Amino acid sequence: MIELISASALATVQDQGRLGSLKFGVGTSGAMDQLALAAGNLLLGNAMTDAAVELQVFPVRWRFHERTRFALTGADTRATLNGQPLPPWWVSQANEGDCLELGRAAHGSRAYLCLPGGIDVPVVLGSRSTQLRGAFGGLDGRFLRQGDRLAAIRSGSVGCVDIGVVPPECSMPLGERGLTTVRVMPAAEYACYHSASQAAFWAGEWKVTAQSDRYGYRLGGKPLVPKSPLEVRSHGIVPGVVQVPPDGLPIIQMRDAQPTGGYPKLGTVIEADLWRLGQAPMGSRLRFAEATYDEAVAALAENRRWLQSVQRLVGVWAARGLSP
Repeated sequence: MIELISASALATVQDQGRLGSLKFGVGTSGAMDQLALAAGNLLLGNAMTDAAVELQVFPVRWRFHERTRFALTGADTRATLNGQPLPPWWVSQANEGDCLELGRAAHGSRAYLCLPGGIDVPVVLGSRSTQLRGAFGGLDGRFLRQGDRLAAIRSGSVGCVDIGVVPPECSMPLGERGLTTVRVMPAAEYACYHSASQAAFWAGEWKVTAQSDRYGYRLGGKPLVPKSPLEVRSHGIVPGVVQVPPDGLPIIQMRDAQPTGGYPKLGTVIEADLWRLGQAPMGSRLRFAEATYDEAVAALAENRRWLQSVQRLVGVWAARGLSP
């Protein structure tokens, strides 16, 4: 069991998302960086779909109330256990009373704290993910508060420790270093925009503004101009859809996006790159690269191969007896 002992906000319990409920008007929720969550779970021998704590405001401190292994993935927060530095993307062992502190992120924006078997909260509509808009899932459907305690589903003192993996951004780099690049497929209303705006969308750098959150990223840059005023009926949307409101500044729908919307759709960030968006900090800049359907499918296959490599490494470490 772990206890949140700092007052940091915006931490939630998330898994890979609540799938199959869009028809009921329920969004997907889930981890903003699904690769980081999946890798943290694999490092502990969990299922990739198990729930963990997603952290996005730092510094933050936790206390362990039992001996257990844990994995930290995602943003490099210069974490320490009782003051001793921990590597990122790493499995460590904590004893009862130990204090884990995650500092301000040196790189990335969201970290994942994984426990053996995942976080033990109720399953709602097939997922343990927190759905903030509906106030269900996770721990009482809300952000975690100081004093909250979370239990692991299984005892976690046996297994591999002091092991880790190379982050996916190093294994699968894309675009310029220090500039988040994501691949986008043109969407339904793409042709309704002037060619100059289309070119600006691909060539420009877009700022992730302070009005961004798990619901959507509001971008700053040169406004995009349609050929004529656009009125679109409300329609189904999913995470990754790039919509353009009347001010011409794009909004990228993220994991907590509502299931319908009426703004024109300029493009869709491919599913394989959503984890890159999930690690883009406020104030950072994005660049879009045009992608085809075949390229989007190939990118998903690359993600799967990376996760398979993590799984193979864990198997090798377990065979060598890398346990406490």
